[in-house]
Amino acid sequence: MANFVDRIENGADMKILVCISHVPDTTAKINFSAGGSSLVTDGMAFVINPNDEFGLARAMQLKESDGADVTVVNVGESHTEPTLRKALAIGADRAIRIDAAPVDASFVAAQLAHVIKDGGYDLIITGTESIDYNGNQVHAMISMANGLSLVYPCVGLQLDGTKATAIREIDGGKETVETTLPLIVAGKKGLVEESDLRIPNMRGIMMARSKPLEVLAPVDGAQRVSVATYEKPAERGQVAMFDNVQDLVKALHEDAKII
Repeated sequence: MANFVDRIENGADMKILVCISHVPDTTAKINFSAGGSSLVTDGMAFVINPNDEFGLARAMQLKESDGADVTVVNVGESHTEPTLRKALAIGADRAIRIDAAPVDASFVAAQLAHVIKDGGYDLIITGTESIDYNGNQVHAMISMANGLSLVYPCVGLQLDGTKATAIREIDGGKETVETTLPLIVAGKKGLVEESDLRIPNMRGIMMARSKPLEVLAPVDGAQRVSVATYEKPAERGQVAMFDNVQDLVKALHEDAKII
């Protein structure tokens, strides 16, 4: 904390780390291998996890307003690098890829916690959850591992030096909290609006080619969960339309036999 205060007082840039996941496009057709042992990825498009994309856009705003230095990090094998390059094209300054398959939340959190511990970051932004596994765990795990405050789910963030004012959703409303950096926020839509999301332009794409992308070996991390099988939800049944209540009641009584 003292090091960050010194940097702020000396006019140094804030260091932001944005954690991003490489997930199937929301429009992708999902199929599993025979026996449901794995996801079939042939021909499937992948994107930055949407919740993480809101966090990346907020980091870009802070970079433009406060001169922040932005790093993106991902736990994934080499096929995830296009996702990191897209984040660089959007405006991140550098990228880190931890060279391992993201086998479960505990393993991913161990990798990210190690990067955070050694990186001296002032603000760490994650998504609330990834849209593939919807685990909703990693942000809390890295918060505990690094002893940092966590704001979840964060739908608003303003910074004033080392002071952070954040808005988070609670049951039935929203809550405004004040804390100090360093800090972890787990963001979602509302941290920025959809209209604030960035699309890489040609200049950004060209610049991304020369930005540093560091590949790190994974550290030891226990895999606590493994997937036995995957299966699709049951298909929806037939739908019957009724013009009047009498016909509906008759069908429920005589055909469905539930009344």
